Amino acid sequence: MYVMAHGAGAGMRHAFLESCARHLAGAGIATFRYQFPYTEAGRRRPDDSTVLEQTVRAAVAAAAREADGLPLFAGGKSMGGRMTSRAQAGAELDGVRGLVFLGFPLHAPKRPASSRAEHLDRVALPMLFVQGTRDDLAEPAWCASCARAWAAARSCTWSRAATTPSTC
Repeated sequence: MYVMAHGAGAGMRHAFLESCARHLAGAGIATFRYQFPYTEAGRRRPDDSTVLEQTVRAAVAAAAREADGLPLFAGGKSMGGRMTSRAQAGAELDGVRGLVFLGFPLHAPKRPASSRAEHLDRVALPMLFVQGTRDDLAEPAWCASCARAWAAARSCTWSRAATTPSTC
């Protein structure tokens, strides 16, 4: 089961997340989507990171109860994935075997930096980053150089997979 958080600008019913959930279901992977409190309340501005991380923890716990023993993976789109990784970096998310990010927001729009990813050094789980080539929050060349350096420091491999475009 994939515990999937939404990004800052759209809730769990966004077309992208709906499409991902459908494709994952077709591959036999259940999804557990949830809203952050600010989205549920109809506000546009995200909650404080403490509230967001607490929400991630509550969602993972609820998903674990529903999963009936299925392996759990957690993450999400952009800010949702980042808050999931921050929660995991702070204290282990019970039962989660790995993190999956759909567009990790590595830096501010068109301003490459890696400060938003410094906490990833404290994540001791496998992580999968699915990144688009037109993402203003993760410039491809900058992502590649960060990924190579990070992989070398962790004694793991980095590869850039070429895939055909799809909806998810």
